[in-house]
Amino acid sequence: MAQCVQSVQEFIQDSFVPLVAALCSEEAERLTRRNNLSFAELVRPFCRLTSEVHMRDPNNQLHIIKNLKIAVNNIITHPPQPGAIRKLLHDVVSVSQPAEGLVANVITAGDYDLNISDRSVKASVPWYSNWKETLMELNTSTFYSATTPWFESYRECFLQSMPASDHEFLNHYVACMLVVSSSEPDPVEQFLKLSQEQHRIQHSSEYSYPKWFIPNTLKYYVLLHDVSTGEEQRADSIYEEMKQRYGTQGCYLLKINSRVSNRGADEQIPDPWSQYLQKNTIQNQDSYEDYTVVSNKNTDHLISDGVESEIKDGLSNNFKTHPLQLDHPSGSLDSTDYMKASTSLQDSKKSNSGTPHGACLTLTDHDRIRQFIQEFTFRGLLPHIEKTIRQLNDQLISRKGLSRSLFSATKKWFSGSKVPEKSINELKNTSGLLYPPEAPELQIRKMADLCFLVQHYELAYSCYHTAKKDFLNDQAMLYAAGALEMAAVSAFLQPGAPRPYPAHYMETAIQTYRDICKNMVLAERCVLLSAEILKSQSKYSEAAALLIRLTSEDSDLRSALLLEQAAHCFINMKSPMVRKFAFHMILAGHRFSKAGQKKHALRCYCQAMQVYKGKGWSLAEDHINFTIGRQSFTLRQLDNAVSAFRHILINDSKQPPAQQGAFLREYLYVYKNATQLSPDGPLPQLPLPYINSSATRVFFGHDRRPAEGEKQAATHVSLDQEYDSESSQQWKELEEQVVSVINKGTIPSNFQPTQFCLNRYSDNSKFPLAVIEEPITVEVSFRNPLKVPLLLTDLSLLWKFQPKDFSAKHDGETKEQNFGNTEISKGSGTCDEDMVGTEAIAEFLINSEETKVARLKLFPHQTGELHILGVVYNLGSVQGAVSLDGLDPSIGLQTGKFVSNGLSVRGRQDLEIQGPRLNNTKEEKTSIKYGPDRRLDPIITEEMPLLEVFFINFPTGLLCGEIRKAYVEFVNVSKCPLTALKVVSKHPEFFTFGGNTAVLTPLSPSASENCSAYKTVVTDPTSVRTALLSSASSADFGVGTGGSPEVIQVPLPDAVLLPGASVQLPMWLRGPDEEGVHEINFLFYYESIKKHSKMCHRVLRHTAVICTSRSLHIRATVCRSNALGDEEGRGDNMLLFVDVENINTSETGVKEFHIVQVSSNSKHWKLQKSVNISGDKDTKLASRERAKLCFKAVRCKNSEENYTFADIVFGNEQIISSASPCADFFFQSLSSEFKRTHVQSHTHASQRAVKQTFDETVRLIQRCSEVDLNIVVLWKAYVVEDSKQLILEGQHHVALNTVGKEAFSFPQKQELPETVLLKFFRPENTPVPARPTPEQLSNLIKTSLHYPESFNHSFHQKSLCLVPVTLLLSNCSQAVVDVMIDLRHKPASSEALEIHGSFTWLGQTQYKLQLKGQEVYSLQLKACFVHTGVYNLGTPRVFAKLVDQVTLFETSQQNSMPALIIINNI
Repeated sequence: MAQCVQSVQEFIQDSFVPLVAALCSEEAERLTRRNNLSFAELVRPFCRLTSEVHMRDPNNQLHIIKNLKIAVNNIITHPPQPGAIRKLLHDVVSVSQPAEGLVANVITAGDYDLNISDRSVKASVPWYSNWKETLMELNTSTFYSATTPWFESYRECFLQSMPASDHEFLNHYVACMLVVSSSEPDPVEQFLKLSQEQHRIQHSSEYSYPKWFIPNTLKYYVLLHDVSTGEEQRADSIYEEMKQRYGTQGCYLLKINSRVSNRGADEQIPDPWSQYLQKNTIQNQDSYEDYTVVSNKNTDHLISDGVESEIKDGLSNNFKTHPLQLDHPSGSLDSTDYMKASTSLQDSKKSNSGTPHGACLTLTDHDRIRQFIQEFTFRGLLPHIEKTIRQLNDQLISRKGLSRSLFSATKKWFSGSKVPEKSINELKNTSGLLYPPEAPELQIRKMADLCFLVQHYELAYSCYHTAKKDFLNDQAMLYAAGALEMAAVSAFLQPGAPRPYPAHYMETAIQTYRDICKNMVLAERCVLLSAEILKSQSKYSEAAALLIRLTSEDSDLRSALLLEQAAHCFINMKSPMVRKFAFHMILAGHRFSKAGQKKHALRCYCQAMQVYKGKGWSLAEDHINFTIGRQSFTLRQLDNAVSAFRHILINDSKQPPAQQGAFLREYLYVYKNATQLSPDGPLPQLPLPYINSSATRVFFGHDRRPAEGEKQAATHVSLDQEYDSESSQQWKELEEQVVSVINKGTIPSNFQPTQFCLNRYSDNSKFPLAVIEEPITVEVSFRNPLKVPLLLTDLSLLWKFQPKDFSAKHDGETKEQNFGNTEISKGSGTCDEDMVGTEAIAEFLINSEETKVARLKLFPHQTGELHILGVVYNLGSVQGAVSLDGLDPSIGLQTGKFVSNGLSVRGRQDLEIQGPRLNNTKEEKTSIKYGPDRRLDPIITEEMPLLEVFFINFPTGLLCGEIRKAYVEFVNVSKCPLTALKVVSKHPEFFTFGGNTAVLTPLSPSASENCSAYKTVVTDPTSVRTALLSSASSADFGVGTGGSPEVIQVPLPDAVLLPGASVQLPMWLRGPDEEGVHEINFLFYYESIKKHSKMCHRVLRHTAVICTSRSLHIRATVCRSNALGDEEGRGDNMLLFVDVENINTSETGVKEFHIVQVSSNSKHWKLQKSVNISGDKDTKLASRERAKLCFKAVRCKNSEENYTFADIVFGNEQIISSASPCADFFFQSLSSEFKRTHVQSHTHASQRAVKQTFDETVRLIQRCSEVDLNIVVLWKAYVVEDSKQLILEGQHHVALNTVGKEAFSFPQKQELPETVLLKFFRPENTPVPARPTPEQLSNLIKTSLHYPESFNHSFHQKSLCLVPVTLLLSNCSQAVVDVMIDLRHKPASSEALEIHGSFTWLGQTQYKLQLKGQEVYSLQLKACFVHTGVYNLGTPRVFAKLVDQVTLFETSQQNSMPALIIINNI
């Protein structure tokens, strides 16, 4: 139980006090009414004695009475009706409420004491940490109160209003005061009349009420004198007469009303009556409002749904004449009477509110009244009681024949000869047995009650115990229960506690009252007394069980109060039972609600909520919050109701859809009522739907145009694309590349990469830039946690805007002023549309448990700083969405056809985005700090041009190397001209806009006739396959100009695109060499003619997806020709072998490939002619076929910087390889090839930088084996598609760098072995060789033997055959080389001798020569043969070394092919 103000002893003593009746004359009543008080009310505050009182018991022992209190009541001849008592108790509980702070907030921490230790909590609660937190929260609460004053008021009122009964005398009147005014004509006569009236009431049979203690009731005569108006002498004389008539002990002169009404207006006199009178006169109007709401069923159809009739208990009284007097004899009321009762109470409340009490009394009068009560008690009441006890005791002793006399009973009790008591179940139902008033059993009970009233508990216990046995023997159960009850209380109250409290007496009494006598009022009194006693002995568990046992359906108010006290018992136990506390508080709250005590019900649920909150018991939380919401709404605490319903909706509810729909409708209804109270207030925050703020995306710019026919718009960026960090980094690098080129190799410090779409992964640390008059789209991610759909209407963004002129020179002079749409009222109005236009979505449906995004737009019309704050919308539910029999609620709910149930509320939700956690410095790593996220705070800049790009006839599939012509259309859709249009791509070899020189770009007529992408010239079909020469500079094609090859200038006419203008440019595409799907990124860069401070440039992105399939694979090798001289007599030529294979699969529909032309382009070499043996004019390759081509290459005459192009045509048309697009793709592949080799060689750059010991001559030697020759193979493919034959064109490039090394049109992939051993090694710096390799040195000298193929000789005439042979030596390098020729033949094996035979060189066997750079030397030799046969003359061994080197290296030329000679005999 909760803590009480009084101790248990004080409580019991004040509950049972001597009752004194007051009978006043009309004149005396009039005198007291001047103070707005009756006589009984006048003396009530002074009825407690301030000093000890002494009396003697029957054994003449002195007995001390402390703190005695008496009760003076007006005589009421009709017993109070039970319904009226219930109404009174109801009002007492309603009035007694905790402080406002305890109820005002839904999340109140509680108002009860949790005085417990951690140890006890830990021992009793499994979830110690959670419970400890909850309990500590309760303990440290500021709204913290340990008492329940409403329960104490109820208990006091209940005990005072108990009607007197015949089986006990505690509520019987002991004495009667007869009060007469001194101003009456004959006061003594009036005393006689009053005395007769009292005698008639007590002894006449027509009055059964009130009850009197003994027939000879003490009469005490009080003369009331009004000091202000009456004659004091007359009063004194009358009083003297009274003393003579009634004796000095039996009368008293009481002087009152000393205060003169016209003086002392400022004098403050205390009002001791208010605390007593408020219990009878209800001052709080709120308690009646509860009834009004509950009983009026039409007030709120939502709140009443599902709720039982809350007035089941029924307040069956309305009292007009007297607080406990009934007008309706039926004892029960319908709702109409209920309303009348409320009305009458409100009327009485109005009449009593603010009425001063004791206005005519001074402090002296207060003392006189106090003295009067003391005199009455000392001289009248206590002597009368002492005398009565003596008489009763004497009567009992004088009856010797009675075996049940007091002393015999006492003797048997103490001697131990106890008569066995029968159990309740064995006893007959004799509750109706009545004793006559003179019965000795009742005399014992009467004596016991008198002793109890004057605190003689030991004697009282003996009497009660004796009476109990007598009653049980007679099976008078009502009497026996009363004796048991008071015997237990007497035993507890005995000073010194000679015996333990007999709790089983109380148990038996309660059971008897409840089950046999069916008297719940007496049972309740027993429970209240026993629970308080058990609590004082810290027996909280037993007290709780007792309280819970008396809860029943017959009284909701009693059940609620007892359950609440039981809950407090659980929390006050040594090991607090927190969950039991919460559970019983819920039960108490439910019963309070049924009893119409809305405030107490709300308080109970709030206290229980703090235990259930956050423990995962969602259904319990939902129930409590729902009830709190309803009760708060009924009490018009709308903010609390909204908060409670909000909790139901925002937690992950496990309720079924129908229940969630009901919760949502209740919430909307309550919310609507709350917002109607303050229609002009700020928009409140709505709990639904959830917004994932971090998933908010912001897009700047117009939506992308869809493709129109052959036109395909640039893909750019849209909200439909998923964020890819790798792709984002690539776009950033491309933009940095082009900005670096524009700014001559450096990136400006204020450079900010363009971000069109901001999300949680992008860098949002800087304020994003948006352009005036271009939309800003905010994508907000909503999630509906409920199982019912939500309908949002009139959904738009909330923003704040600060205009700024960025073009002004002095920003500080501009006056800053904030604008925004945050002040929009609940209506759908807008403001400041001329600054920022706001687009609203009319209807937005979110299905059950769905996550859905809404895209909301803003249109800025001025420059400045924009801050997007959140979203504003009307929240509603869809009617009938739940009742679809398991189908998806969204079926049939198309846009614009939603049926709202009429309930919708307007509110807002803020977008609050937390930035990324900082983790750079030590301080940031050790603490938790977050950086800014500014994606919702764009800066609106000045007008900028806006480019749109369309691709016409842009292919999606190509063959590897295929050339296709498309067109690009550039459109300026803004009001500003744009310039400096460039495109940057990581794959510049994929496309070209043509050369810079206008001469090279036009196409020939024949090319347009054949729909060819190349510039062609018709050739003579009879001409030999010799090279057709042309030349071009790499600068014409953007290569070698010093800029980045990836950044390409778009050739706009006049370099400017005016507003609204469009231009179409041709674009040639070449399929990438590697098969598969290729994503090729184009970044178009452009600027405004005006320079802006915030935004310097703009970009447009396009990603082309090309699927390439295999076509041709080309291998080429170049080797030195043995023939030293060409047609022009120069000694430098090579042979080029080209191997072309068709690796295309027939799935693509390619029938065959035709090699139409092979071109070379180099600064040093050119193709001279084709040396193919095949006579076919055209080379055709079907699937998986391979062709070998051989060409002769010679060194170019000119040593200029221009590239020489040599075309060898296999068809009838020559493709001008030095013109666009053939040369463009060649030069781009050249630069990309150079870039690739440069990257590979870059790893050794540091070593080369360290070791600069190369000699120029060594470099010259290395250059001997290098060759700079590039081959372009041009082809046509015949494709059958849809029964039509198409001709596709293409070209492949092969770059030849080293003599004898095979080169490919596409780098070969190295196939990795399936399993590779993991090796750990230390990377060692491989030293760069300071000398040329043997392979490079072996290519220094080129050798050639000149001799007749066959030689006829007559061996009969001359046995030796001498053949002249010329050995030509050519120095291929620019350095001076020492050469040594060794003619000594050393065959490898005897087998070689047999095959080739043996011959001998005549003359010198070794020659030592020195050849200058590029020198050709001729050496005359003679070979001597002795037999006919075929001989290999390639036996001379040639060694070469640099002049400054020692080691000789053998050249590899003589082993390239055998030099065979046939010797014939004539």
